[in-house]
Amino acid sequence: MNSRPYNPQIPYKDPKVMAHLLGLGLDCTDGHKRITQADKFSILGGSDETHGRMTETLLKTMEDLSIKGKTLEETTSDELSDIISKNTPEK
Repeated sequence: MNSRPYNPQIPYKDPKVMAHLLGLGLDCTDGHKRITQADKFSILGGSDETHGRMTETLLKTMEDLSIKGKTLEETTSDELSDIISKNTPEK
């Protein structure tokens, strides 16, 4: 699975250890640069509404994982998708 060429100057990390969610908003028209960072997720861009919705979604998702006693690395992509869908606020 690891097809990355070996370079001793670049530390190798297991992808499971590097688990991180990225939210990218593309609907910003007001010129603001919105960035929200946390331990396991980052949200970049978007309008005020979009950025807020993405932030709320990922905060609730991380909270749900914590309640279940799971980390992002231990969660399957299907389970994560279900949790994110459940936590996405309605427009």
